[in-house]
Amino acid sequence: MNNKKLKIATRNSPLALAQTNIIKSHLELLYPALKVDIVAMTTEGDRRLNMPLSSVGGKGLFVKELEYAILEGRADFAVHSSKDMPVELTEDLAITVFYKRDDPRDAFVSNNYSGLTALPANSIVGTSSLRRQCLLKYLRPDLSIKILRGNVQTRLKKLDSGEYAAIILAAAGLKRLQLQSKIKEYFDPEIFIPAVTQGIMCIECRKDDLATINLLKPLHNKEAAICAIAERSMNAHLEGGCQVPIGGYANFSEGTLKLRGLVGSPDGKLILRATAINTAENAEQLGINVATQLLAQGAKAILEEVYHSHG
Repeated sequence: MNNKKLKIATRNSPLALAQTNIIKSHLELLYPALKVDIVAMTTEGDRRLNMPLSSVGGKGLFVKELEYAILEGRADFAVHSSKDMPVELTEDLAITVFYKRDDPRDAFVSNNYSGLTALPANSIVGTSSLRRQCLLKYLRPDLSIKILRGNVQTRLKKLDSGEYAAIILAAAGLKRLQLQSKIKEYFDPEIFIPAVTQGIMCIECRKDDLATINLLKPLHNKEAAICAIAERSMNAHLEGGCQVPIGGYANFSEGTLKLRGLVGSPDGKLILRATAINTAENAEQLGINVATQLLAQGAKAILEEVYHSHG
C-alpha cells in the first residue's frame, strides 16, 4: 500500500460528517497504517437555505465544491449521500463505491402525534422534498405542507419550537446521527416510495486515481450498487435533473431485482406508479423499463410542469 494518507472531502454538516466518519473508521480498520483526514467544506446548497432546493439548482449544489476539491488535489475522494448525486457526473470523476444500504424509508417525526393519520386537519408538516410533498398531499390532502430546509438538527429545532406539527426526514440520516428515537412512524417504502438511492452512501473519485480506487474496493457493496444502478437509470431516463417529485426503490431478493418507480404532481392529485422485475445483470435496463412505463402514463407532462414552475 503506497498511500499512507488519504483526504476525504465532505460537507460540513453533522450528518455528512457522521457519514464520512463511518467510511473513515472502515478504512482505518482495513488499513491500520493509513492516516485518514477529513476535509470539511460548506457547499452552495448549505449556503442558500432560504429557498426551495428546486428553485436554486437542485441537489447538485451539495456536491460541486467537493468535486472541485478532488479535481484540484485537495482531497482524494468525497463521501456523498447518493441521492444528492446528479444524473450526469462531472467529467474525470466516477462513483467507485456504493456503500451498504441503510434504511431506505422516510420517517415521520413529531413531538405530539404518533403518525400521519393522527395529525389533525390543517396541521403544518415540514419537508424540503417535492416527492414527499406530493405523497403527503395524496395521502392527506387536508394538511398544510411547508418548505423546511437546513441540516437535521436545524429542522428538529424548528419542530421543537412549534413551527411544525410534524416533519418528514430520511430514516437513514436520523439513525446515522443516533436520533432514531425521534421517529414515530416509518413509511412503507413500497407505497411511500423513497428518493432514488435513499439510504446509500457513495464515494466519488478521480477516474485515473487507481491507487485510491483499489484501496476503497473492499467498501463496495454489490447489492447496494445493483439497486443504485437501477434507480439512477430510471431517474436518468426520466431526465430527473433538479429536485423533482420522482421516487425509485429497488430491492434484490433471491436473484430477482424489483424496481418500483413513482412520478407525482406536487399537489398530490396525480400519482403515477410503475413496477418491473429483472435480473441483477440487467439493472440498467430495468430502470429504463420502469421509466418507459411512467412516461407512457404521462410523466413527461408532470415533470415539465414542475421544471416550468420551479425553474
